[in-house]
Amino acid sequence: MNKNIVIIGGGASALMLASLLPKNTVTMIETNAKPGAKILVSGGGKCNITNALMGTQYYLGDKAFVQHALRSFNEKALIKWLERQNLMPVLRKKTQYFCQNSARELLDILLKESKKQKILTNEKVLNVSKRDDVFYVKTDKRTVTADIVVIASGGLSFPKLGASAIGYEIAECFGHSIVKTAPALVGFTVQKEQFFFKELSGVSTEVEIKVGDKMCKGSLLFAHKGISGPAVLDASLYWEKGRIEIDFLPGFSWNGLKGSKKQISSLLPMPKRVTKAFLLQFGIEDKMGSKLTSNEWALLQSLHHYIFAPAGTFGYSKAEVTKGGVCTDEVDACTMMSRKADGLYFIGEVLDVTGRLGGYNFQWAFSSAYICSKKIRGEI
Repeated sequence: MNKNIVIIGGGASALMLASLLPKNTVTMIETNAKPGAKILVSGGGKCNITNALMGTQYYLGDKAFVQHALRSFNEKALIKWLERQNLMPVLRKKTQYFCQNSARELLDILLKESKKQKILTNEKVLNVSKRDDVFYVKTDKRTVTADIVVIASGGLSFPKLGASAIGYEIAECFGHSIVKTAPALVGFTVQKEQFFFKELSGVSTEVEIKVGDKMCKGSLLFAHKGISGPAVLDASLYWEKGRIEIDFLPGFSWNGLKGSKKQISSLLPMPKRVTKAFLLQFGIEDKMGSKLTSNEWALLQSLHHYIFAPAGTFGYSKAEVTKGGVCTDEVDACTMMSRKADGLYFIGEVLDVTGRLGGYNFQWAFSSAYICSKKIRGEI
């Protein structure tokens, strides 16, 4: 293979692609001082690599487009690849695969495997143009020529780690459409009526959140800005604007409670601080179940379907990923190559594919990089 390849970006998808391509064929251009900065902070530094429950239902985006990549390089293939590099993923939370100790283990493998390529750091890509089948990648330090350019620049999340819109800007220069972007896997800010949530900062409780026809289960964490936690982060993937419905008492049965001598704060399966906060909002005294009026019971039962409209999200600075991106209708699902410009590829988060919490976005990064590598190597 006598192709010169430029990869724009230095995250998970970029490093995987550089690892899979032949030695000395790639020039990777990374804004930060070192590649993989976002990998190190993922999953609280623990790095949830992939998930045993894999499928298109866990992704926001075109299902057929996502499915091809997942079939080409699924979670089992990824785990085998990692094991060959002496990283043995650990199964936690029933279905989620993590690094044994920290995200550094995954990053070290990717850096080791991509050392065979040229990596330019502290260098910002300004634009990309193409003349006579040659790409010209202009940075703030030089212009690099290439036969192939792969956009692996990620989304807008974590701007302090170098995130930028350059991938979208390049795509638009080549005639691509960008599906509206927004922060995803992020907490919600709240309206005035829910300001009491902020007083519960640091407390978590198990919930089920309904957003449209999607159900997100897990813990909700009250925060000083609003609400966060796994269930909320998943819900943010599907929320555009408008109301959401939270069941604060999932699976809870009220049978026999009306005659109870216990106080409500002891009867409901929520942290007492949370129960008391809702009682205060409902104007209900914390008293024995047997002394509650029918109207008070009805108010308490509304905790199964507490409906409100978030004010917004915590924004890109707190978002784990960006939803939206390069329209996948304009990218070949079998190769990740642009349908607008030969030799131009898109992989990872820059595309309009976003996974739920639980390792799905790393899997997408690696799966899309894998099929891109197959095309570049001439194997498909």
